[in-house]
Amino acid sequence: MTIRIVEVGPRDGLQNEKAIIPTDVKVAFVDALSRCGFAEIEVSSFVSPKWVPQLADATEVFARITRRPGTVYSALVPNAAGLARAAEAGVDKIAVFTAASETFTRRNINATIAESIERFREVIARATVPVRGYLSTAFHCPYEGPIAPDAVVRVAQRLLDVGCLEVSIGDTIGKATPDEVEDVCSALAPVVPIDRLAMHFHDTFGRAVANAERAAAVGVTTFDSSAGGIGGCPYAPGASGNVSTQALIERFGAATGLDRAAVDRAAAIVQPWLGGA
Repeated sequence: MTIRIVEVGPRDGLQNEKAIIPTDVKVAFVDALSRCGFAEIEVSSFVSPKWVPQLADATEVFARITRRPGTVYSALVPNAAGLARAAEAGVDKIAVFTAASETFTRRNINATIAESIERFREVIARATVPVRGYLSTAFHCPYEGPIAPDAVVRVAQRLLDVGCLEVSIGDTIGKATPDEVEDVCSALAPVVPIDRLAMHFHDTFGRAVANAERAAAVGVTTFDSSAGGIGGCPYAPGASGNVSTQALIERFGAATGLDRAAVDRAAAIVQPWLGGA
């Protein structure tokens, strides 16, 4: 089995930092990650700088990185304005985002789940590159508690219906258990082809690797992670970082096609800038 890791550190890892990280550092971070051989790197977000000032330099970062042939350079895009900026920057793939929890969706993007998907319809119709759909709070919500697998299935189906080619299932607050992961994967199986499904685990309770193991056991081969385990969600109180890329490399080994030492070197570039006031 080949394990495909989507490196989300430059976007999901940095979006919640209190201090603004210099563009030079972000470019060096992405370039070092490119040398690791990732199939996909999520570089930044074209969300309004008003909401995510840490990623306000997305256009400049894309203009300055050295692109490795064979690597997809993707970005988060919330609306038509973000799509226009992403297209101008030459983004290879875009991602839209919603959740399985109504309360979380309202807090995160000030819309209901249905409204968020209607917004995506225009974005996806205009997109000339592949589109990923993020589905957050797929196991537990910081406001609503446990989420029923049926709710995840309903939203995943709608993401596919509007044109998403891949759906990334997020354990936003890191509370999922391996059994819950298997339950959600089993519920999704009739709706989302396994090669179009990704898992996005956070390690708040130390179960991210075990959850990845269980997902892989039922056939999932794509996982999101961040070098050094950096990141979190600004709208998910208490959520710690993403599962670290190094932890997945240790668990799945050669199946990832990645060099642990090279990922360590990339993480070291940004580490001194994290946690600033």
